[in-house]
Amino acid sequence: MVRPLNIAFVHPDLGIGGAERLVVDAAISLQKRGHRVVIYTMHHDLSHCFAETRDGTLDVRVGGNWLVPQSIGGRFHILCTILRSLMLARQIVNDSEQYDALFVDQLSAPIPLLKYTHAHIFFYCHFPDYLLARRDSLGQKLYRVPFDLLEEFTTGEADEIVVNSRFTQETFRKAFPHLSKIPKVLSPALNFEAYDRPVDSGDPLLRALRTEKCIVLSINRFERKKDIGLALQAFALCLQRNSATGNGAKRAAINNCCLVVAGGWDPRVSENTQYLKELDAQAKQLGLCTRTIAPQRASKEALALLPDGAVGAPTILDDDDDIPTDQLASIDVLFLPSFTENQRAFLLSAARCVVYTPTNEHLGIVPLEAMYMRVPVVAADSGGPRETIQHGQTGYLCEPAEDDFAAAISKLLTMDDNKWRVMGDAGHDRVKLAFSLDTFGAKLEHLIVDMLQRPTHASVVLGVIATLFIIFVVALTLLLTWWR
Repeated sequence: MVRPLNIAFVHPDLGIGGAERLVVDAAISLQKRGHRVVIYTMHHDLSHCFAETRDGTLDVRVGGNWLVPQSIGGRFHILCTILRSLMLARQIVNDSEQYDALFVDQLSAPIPLLKYTHAHIFFYCHFPDYLLARRDSLGQKLYRVPFDLLEEFTTGEADEIVVNSRFTQETFRKAFPHLSKIPKVLSPALNFEAYDRPVDSGDPLLRALRTEKCIVLSINRFERKKDIGLALQAFALCLQRNSATGNGAKRAAINNCCLVVAGGWDPRVSENTQYLKELDAQAKQLGLCTRTIAPQRASKEALALLPDGAVGAPTILDDDDDIPTDQLASIDVLFLPSFTENQRAFLLSAARCVVYTPTNEHLGIVPLEAMYMRVPVVAADSGGPRETIQHGQTGYLCEPAEDDFAAAISKLLTMDDNKWRVMGDAGHDRVKLAFSLDTFGAKLEHLIVDMLQRPTHASVVLGVIATLFIIFVVALTLLLTWWR
């Protein structure tokens, strides 16, 4: 029997995404196992977060964001994020509560300061930031050098390091050759209860999604690395090939479909706003008719950042409104930024297939969500999806090219319904067997308890050295910025 532990999670931005879903599920699983859980974060927007973080299920505390901005003139994001994380770490250190373990993810920079809590540090590495940063110019390469060194050094200060897939484990080893630790693998899980809840059919926000068309669904944050443009290209090619060579029932099945592109969209993140506009323009260039549904309760400033012609979803049902039953009858591509959980549930229940386009994705929570909801997945044949999707049984793994994706999408759109249901059931059974929250919680608890049996990896002295190193990196970066 494990004694109740006091555990704090430290996560940079508690918005909507795969990393955030993992943190929320990990916190809930430990809480259900009798442990006391707190989440510290630098940003928590109640209109852009998972329900469990705002309905009282989890104790969320915000800090570290009152002095340092998110960026300086739209630049120096990593520098500002590190400084904010250090301020958050200082708040945790000064907190009167004593923690047995700190679950830190995404950003390793605050780990040395967090050593002053005398808690064991459990670091969950979704993917090395070193490999995600852009280095298009010599200036960017030089700018990243101190931060890359900092990431490797501070990651090594954790008492336990865990990654989300075997792919990330191997990538971690190559990215941080100076670290002798081999991280353990703990794949994310799904909270099945959240997906078993029936869709609230009375939700007025669903009106804009109701259609008699067959839905091809893409769920991803609006970031360029997610390669959502591939979904647009493949979908357009499906329609083009079908018009040229399709016949009979197969032609009707493909012609009568719509691509819904849903995902996390934060008006504070310039890449999100720019990329959504780029995708809308790309779809129109491909000859596709588009529509963008504005997020619920979006501010005037946020609305101005959406593609031209974005419309708001109705918030009140009114049977007298002169609104067509099929909202997407004339639409080829619907963009749905910052969708709600009920909208997600509705789309997954209505989709014929889910298209997952990132290449070398760390793991990918979306394919797991889709398979649990009995929706076959088309994904790039690389990275984490190779460990979750069984090719030909629960979906299709393809080369990241429009031809291959288009062929797989067409196959699912025209597949015999019985065969399609068998594929969906196989995906559901696989996720239920290998990715349950109970299994995940038990493994996580075991890893934390095992970590607590060992002395902390580094002393406070090493924490001081690491802290001085962080200060040096920040000072050097500011000096280089001023010099340039």
